[in-house]
Amino acid sequence: MSATKNLEAAANAVVEDLASDVKGVLSSKELESVPQVKALKQRVEAKLAIARELAAEKSRIAAKRAKDAAQTANAYAHDEPWQIAAGALAVGVLVGLLLGRR
Repeated sequence: MSATKNLEAAANAVVEDLASDVKGVLSSKELESVPQVKALKQRVEAKLAIARELAAEKSRIAAKRAKDAAQTANAYAHDEPWQIAAGALAVGVLVGLLLGRR
């Protein structure tokens, strides 16, 4: 889950960096007198706000899915402990056999 958070943080940093670059260009004093640039600036700011909201919602959904998956795995491990133990034993034997061949 930390890899997901790292990826999301990196994506958010790139979006914020891009947003600051665009705002820097659009806030130029020479361009303020052009009505099309003012309209473009308003559209860009509105869409950036929407993008931030979508990213936050995506983060909440991912966290909920991770929590649900962890709860499901925990419930399964408590309901079927012998199947978990048998699976771990089988993997251990397989790894032991593979290491024993070398």
